[in-house]
Amino acid sequence: MKLYAKTISATLPNWATVVTKSADLIEIEINDEHPNFQSLLEELATEIEPGTLGVKAEDLCSRLGIEMSNPHLHYLVEQAQNLISEIATHPDYRQLLDEGYQPDLNIADAQTALTYLEWELERNREPSN
Repeated sequence: MKLYAKTISATLPNWATVVTKSADLIEIEINDEHPNFQSLLEELATEIEPGTLGVKAEDLCSRLGIEMSNPHLHYLVEQAQNLISEIATHPDYRQLLDEGYQPDLNIADAQTALTYLEWELERNREPSN
């Protein structure tokens, strides 16, 4: 799992690693399968709505000493593209297709939509004439 922060504490737990750091954005990779992270989640878990337990991002960030940042859109699009690629090759998804799953919109449609968004973001980055 990745978090994007404006600021972070001087020390992070061993299951959290700074991936990239720039003047306005810090990307942190969380090993969400680490037992200490799982313990923290259990400790912070609250009932978000009746019957649903979860952890508020604000509580997690507070404990980690992180001030959250809204990640740049191109980072989110890149992550979405990666996840969609993983879904497309996942054995469970492939099995659904083999069993006749035929959605109106498919993985390729989602990838195309994200590609168009990437193109628009790139076009808007270019200096205007």
